[in-house]
Amino acid sequence: MEKIKTIITIIIGAFFGFFGMLAIPILLLVSSNIIDWITGVMATKNRKEQLSSYKSLEGIAKKIAMYLLVIVGSMLDILIDYTIGHLGLSVEYPMVIACVICVWLVCNEIISIIENLIDLKVPIPKFLLPIVKRIKNSVEDIYPNNKK
Repeated sequence: MEKIKTIITIIIGAFFGFFGMLAIPILLLVSSNIIDWITGVMATKNRKEQLSSYKSLEGIAKKIAMYLLVIVGSMLDILIDYTIGHLGLSVEYPMVIACVICVWLVCNEIISIIENLIDLKVPIPKFLLPIVKRIKNSVEDIYPNNKK
């Protein structure tokens, strides 16, 4: 049992060491992806839809693309950090772009989860959806020209 605890501790430490401040947003994204998938599958019956392997694969591809978007954000963060460093400036630039992308994606997933739960006839507090949408809009307001 001690070996298992040690291995788990090493894995968790390596994960947080590698991702740094991006670790928590990534864990939230993974958790929200899983919950959204589960609630989406559960809600198909109430939506009078059939569960299909094509739709499931499409959803999984979309979720994988989310992580690719986070990687692109990380690449931009690294590029900006590299550029600032080569300009001789000593500004610490954390993974801000990747974190903002993660927050936006997590908000989208939470909105989807709430919609799935509504379809499952789960009572939802009226304040919950507006709060999540406000957080999402706050992130979008960082770059207002990018809104749809």
